[in-house]
Amino acid sequence: MVYQDTWNLESVFEGGPNSPALHEKLDLVKDQITSFKEKIEAWQTDHDQVDQDQFIDILADRAKIAKGLNQSGTFANAHLSADVNDTVSLNNLNQVSLLEHDFSQTLTLLSKKIQEINEDDWQNLLEEDPFKDLAFRLNEIRRDANKLLSPDQEKIISQLSPDGYQGWESMYNDLVAQVKVPIEEEGKVNYYSAAQAQNKLTSQEDPSKRSEILKAWEQAWQDKASLFATTLNHIVGFNLANQALHGEEDFLKPALENNRLNQKSLDTMWKTINQNKDHVIKYMERKAQLQGLDQLGWADLEAPLTVGEFKPATYSFDQAAEFIMDDFAQVSPQMKDLAQKAFDGAWIEAEDRASKRPGGYCSDLPESKESRIFMTFSGSPDNVSTLAHELGHAFHSYVLRDQAYLNQEYAMNVAETASTFAEMVVSDATIQNANSIEEKISLLDSKISRAAVMFMNIQSRFIFEKSFYAERKTGLVSPDRANELMVEAQKQAFGDALSVYHPSFWASKLHFYMTDQAFYNFPYTFGFLFSMGIYAQAKEAGDQFEDRYIDLLKDTACMTSEDLVQKHLGYDLEEPDFWQSAIDLVKQDIDEFLNLTEAYL
Repeated sequence: MVYQDTWNLESVFEGGPNSPALHEKLDLVKDQITSFKEKIEAWQTDHDQVDQDQFIDILADRAKIAKGLNQSGTFANAHLSADVNDTVSLNNLNQVSLLEHDFSQTLTLLSKKIQEINEDDWQNLLEEDPFKDLAFRLNEIRRDANKLLSPDQEKIISQLSPDGYQGWESMYNDLVAQVKVPIEEEGKVNYYSAAQAQNKLTSQEDPSKRSEILKAWEQAWQDKASLFATTLNHIVGFNLANQALHGEEDFLKPALENNRLNQKSLDTMWKTINQNKDHVIKYMERKAQLQGLDQLGWADLEAPLTVGEFKPATYSFDQAAEFIMDDFAQVSPQMKDLAQKAFDGAWIEAEDRASKRPGGYCSDLPESKESRIFMTFSGSPDNVSTLAHELGHAFHSYVLRDQAYLNQEYAMNVAETASTFAEMVVSDATIQNANSIEEKISLLDSKISRAAVMFMNIQSRFIFEKSFYAERKTGLVSPDRANELMVEAQKQAFGDALSVYHPSFWASKLHFYMTDQAFYNFPYTFGFLFSMGIYAQAKEAGDQFEDRYIDLLKDTACMTSEDLVQKHLGYDLEEPDFWQSAIDLVKQDIDEFLNLTEAYL
């Protein structure tokens, strides 16, 4: 089967970046927001009896507008991701952002109205249909309303945000578009975009060539370090000022609340990981030995490993598609069917070409009940894993497509659960189907290196971001100081187990510059370990697993992380048992890797 490796955006809005249909949609959403505001202002909530029909109508409008904005935002961002020089799409995305701020201001009014309802009336309301199914989310809105300033003050902050806050994320994207990495190949220097250079770095087998690429990569980001530092300083500075205005001194607390996770659970997760790092370091030491290195450097950890005569497979996009769908079918026919929809419907932008932004993502199209997946596919096993990962995101959205829209708004940490689970399914399938010991070693290495990223690389990002926020409270953080903080964080997270670190990682990682949510790091590790627990159940449950898995995904926006894990996996996140049980699965892989590679030293 031949599948298209560029996505179809015409089925979303016809006409490309200049789509008249998109602008008609944006005009419609603008009118809907105006009408929505009028309905909220007319809704009487301080009387003895709350008009439930009005509330139902208001929630329906809320969902309609949110879907329209997400549909439009996904379309505009997709075009910009595929061509970072697309100024028309940049302007379209800015228009969506302005509407989002208008909508946000109106949601502030709604939150205030909900806050006005007296407690007895509120509890009675939540016992009625359809509100009882939305009780968790509605209580979140009521809780958060207590932190809001006056509607006029919130409006001022919202109006200043597009240029004073989100504008800095746009600046980052503009800067990344200008990054060109010079890589010498066969006596000639070729210049690659950030996305292409990243693929070159992660797929290069020769340690000496990896080292040269990393130096070029590092220098490319350092050349613009002062601009990246200015951008990050202003993003974090705005966040801190905004939090202070709302009486919040703990800069991590909003991220924890957004992820519906408490501090003790997060602390227990990191503590349990730290207690098990010695096993991961044994793997890193063995990988260094197998590559003839004294110690792994930053670029070596995720690099492909080959022993004996084995050479890593290179996949075409079509081969990757069939491979992923075959693997999905073994654990969930519905996952396989969703992947088939994605490939048949050209939901995926995978072509390897210049001018694309680096990285990968999956974005929802709630009106179409579809998704769009962005990545750069160059044929490596790592690319196959990334593709499976993003299809996992798409499956998560797909199973929620008919839920009330409030109950589709899941948090970042559980968002990474379905994706990491899908990635794990494909990874294990490749290991089980290995044709030789050498191939199995290579595949185990790839799987374990991803775990090491979750335990160490992600932790270094978390440590860095906390340190940056703490120092930003007292003033601007210079590029040199950002480099120092990054290396300090990496050394702490990796236990000094690397020979070379990556000082400019803070400049190259998009997640630090995303203005919708800060601390987009620990959710990955949570999702990884959560998915490990789910995968263990999949092996035990057999044919019964699919329904249980879908039930779990449907609950991801309806309860705290602690309650979700307790209900579906039977563990207390504040205790180390859950985290340890997941980490033990990684340790089993490491033990097998150490045993199999003994003969190749």
